[in-house]
Amino acid sequence: MGISIKLMKKQSIEERLAVIEARNGKVEADKAWETSWTRRISIMILTYLVVVAYLHFVVRIDPWINAIVPVIGFMLSTLTVRVIRKLWKGSQV
Repeated sequence: MGISIKLMKKQSIEERLAVIEARNGKVEADKAWETSWTRRISIMILTYLVVVAYLHFVVRIDPWINAIVPVIGFMLSTLTVRVIRKLWKGSQV
């Protein structure tokens, strides 16, 4: 009887470990997506298209050059946030 209880506990721990490992894999994938250039470029393209539509239909000006300003701002912010984050992490130690 003692052996079967130990086996149940062992299986339970192994199952819990499998769940934790699966969750860690998802967290790592989410983290990789958050810092990926694919995500950044997708956001830049969508931002550009939304601003072009806004400038064309609402403000009624030639939007093609003017719409690039928020995209450049976003790109610069993604590049500088990494530096700011490293500085912040260094001050937390």
